[in-house]
Amino acid sequence: MANYQADVKALLQHIGGKENIRAVSHCMTRMRFVLVDPAKAETDKIEALPSVKGTFTQAGQFQVIIGNDVADFYNQFTAFAGIEGVSKDAVKAAAASNQSLAQRIVGTLGEIFAPIIPALICSGLILGFRNIIGEINFFADGTQSLADISQFWSGVYNFLWLIGEAVFHMLPVGIVWSITKKMGTTQILGIVLGLTLVSPQLLNGFSVATATEIPVWDFGFAQVSMIGYQGQVISAMLAGFVLVYLERFWQKHCPEVVRMIVVPFCSLVPAVVIAHTIVGPIGWKIGDAIAAVVYMGLTSQVKWLFAAVFGLIYAPIVMTGLHHMTNAIDSQLVNLYQGTILWPMIALSNIAQGSAVLAMSVLQKKNERAQQVNIPACISCYLGVTEPALFGVNLKNGFPLVCGMIGSSVAAVIATSFQVEAYSIGVGGLPGILSIKPQYWLGFLIAMAAAIVIPFGLTIAVGSRRLSPVDRGLDAAPAAETAPTTEPEAAPQEDLLVAPLSGKVIPLSEIPDQVFSQGILGEGVGIDPTGNFVVAPANATVSSVIEDSKHACGLTLDNGMEMLIHVGMDTVAMKGDGFELHVKVGDRVKTGDKLITFDLDKIRAAGHPTITAVVVPETAGRTLSFETGMDAQAGTTPIIRFE
Repeated sequence: MANYQADVKALLQHIGGKENIRAVSHCMTRMRFVLVDPAKAETDKIEALPSVKGTFTQAGQFQVIIGNDVADFYNQFTAFAGIEGVSKDAVKAAAASNQSLAQRIVGTLGEIFAPIIPALICSGLILGFRNIIGEINFFADGTQSLADISQFWSGVYNFLWLIGEAVFHMLPVGIVWSITKKMGTTQILGIVLGLTLVSPQLLNGFSVATATEIPVWDFGFAQVSMIGYQGQVISAMLAGFVLVYLERFWQKHCPEVVRMIVVPFCSLVPAVVIAHTIVGPIGWKIGDAIAAVVYMGLTSQVKWLFAAVFGLIYAPIVMTGLHHMTNAIDSQLVNLYQGTILWPMIALSNIAQGSAVLAMSVLQKKNERAQQVNIPACISCYLGVTEPALFGVNLKNGFPLVCGMIGSSVAAVIATSFQVEAYSIGVGGLPGILSIKPQYWLGFLIAMAAAIVIPFGLTIAVGSRRLSPVDRGLDAAPAAETAPTTEPEAAPQEDLLVAPLSGKVIPLSEIPDQVFSQGILGEGVGIDPTGNFVVAPANATVSSVIEDSKHACGLTLDNGMEMLIHVGMDTVAMKGDGFELHVKVGDRVKTGDKLITFDLDKIRAAGHPTITAVVVPETAGRTLSFETGMDAQAGTTPIIRFE
């Protein structure tokens, strides 16, 4: 065990002392603090400590990145400070108290929508494809679509609506389920409540505006409208929270002997009644009001100002995680106006930030190390995944982020001036055009051109002055001084590491977590898994595991190098559900020995990325080369070489 006493003592001092620590825990790579006064943390001094690889604050937690040895560091820190660590759930709960009400609401909203977003994206693409084959008249002098002239494509057009309807009409089911999952109550009750909101016995919510008569339940003393809540977001959320708090109340006050019978009945039945009589109609009005305000802002005389501000600030919003709230607004706009003007501006913001990275790629074309980050980040950003570009390139350099924001603002104004609408939420970036209604394609293409040209030109202009020749790769970086030695130079040696799990190997920069994508924890690759187990990539000794979450494993290879394998992102929050650990600290393993088994479906259902990080924290001066862009097989395909 390494001795971290000097760093432990310094960290405690720079973090504001024992009295400034409300709670502390750790995961596989980071110390997680909840501080009484976060302003007392001297981040510059903390990051200067030899054991610390970086710091950042997220969701009310001050996180100090240590790496593989975090467990040893944590034990020495808590012993020296004379404090007891707590569970990660307790840290999370304590961190919530450091957040404002607005931050907690937005954070909860993001966690509710995270598991639903893949379905929304899929359905958005499907509606875009249906648009191409059934709504655009390419044939017979512009009078017929592909579906009109082909029975096969007509069948495809009609069949695909099955999926589109399932997602958007049945959206309340997914929302209520996600709320019960997030709040830790009975998920099947959430599903049943959601189904009562979209039952075929009710008048379809999309037909209410044109219905000549609305059916009712007549109870003699009162009548209740039989209206469905297809596509309604706010109503479903309010109904879900009513169910959650009813169940929590009865769980607390009901004797255990009859809890199985009383709690479901006394939670679900009142929740359904309240949903259809009180919160459903109220939520409908609130949702319509929010959507109307946004729609009015985007169609009013000052729509250019609304669009300019939104385009300018959307990228910083993404970096804070607050962008999840736009999903609810988008969904409500689609429900109320059969389209959304907001989504095209989001897609344009992706393109603008990607164009700034493209310019950095041109500026740094001779800087091979920078290009390992720039090129993958640019591609992923143009495809709608912005985090690698934002955290790995633009925020790191500063000026590309601002240039992208300016381009996004201009593009948003152009899109709004053409009143560009999307059918629904879809894939961002360049493929975002598939979600755009065909009559607005020209306006969107003009806005896209602005989102590409303006950030690219500005970044080139500013970067040619701001970046040093070393940053651009025009001059070699000054060589580090080395101590003289009389020892003969060791003969070069090469060690081969095979893939620890099956799946597509991607560059480190594409991992959707800034700590990994920026290389803070070391060099390596990511793997998008297709299998369900992790094996040893070489002969090694298990150096670290986390017994409760079971989602990661640290190895000390026989050549003395260390390696970290981290399954999924933020999977520590799953508390081991869906994971099985096959080794313990100190175990000897050989290449191909099983380390961890995991359930991909459970990780996805929990709303976490499945991308797995394979990282070498310290290279000891040796050069690493990586094989990426291929499909690897666990235990056989070479992916990393030490030279």
